[in-house]
Amino acid sequence: MTTTLHATPITADAIAGLAELIEAAGPADKVINKGLCGRFHDRATLDIEGEAGISVFQSASFAMPFRMEMMERHPHGSQAFLPMQQGEYLVVLADDRDGRPHAPRAFIAGPGQGVNIGRNVWHGVLCPLSDPGLFMVVDRVTDSPNLEEHWFDEPYLIDR
Repeated sequence: MTTTLHATPITADAIAGLAELIEAAGPADKVINKGLCGRFHDRATLDIEGEAGISVFQSASFAMPFRMEMMERHPHGSQAFLPMQQGEYLVVLADDRDGRPHAPRAFIAGPGQGVNIGRNVWHGVLCPLSDPGLFMVVDRVTDSPNLEEHWFDEPYLIDR
């Protein structure tokens, strides 16, 4: 039987312990460039074994309801996704139970909201809800393996 998850707007509190919300919320931590620029400083913690790099991911867009058949995790480093477009995207996170994702939760991230997914945290695939699905990604860039996938016996259906 397929389980349906309802995605809710992403908040820092809702994803605490699994990921960090990266956004320019509240007053800037520093004002620079003669008052023309606000710096929102140190908004996420990189937790990476080895070398970190910046990549650009381009993904096809997905429609809701979304059929989630698998989740993945990266045991050797966090992964920060920073959208380079103004559309929404789906973020799915789950706790670990006995080496498998447990109790996935779905969120909608909007324009200007990035997410830094913690090391070894189960998450869904990159899932932009409109084109172009263009993201800057900060993560581990060494050649050694850093990906585990879990394919569900029964997929989840994710809707708003």
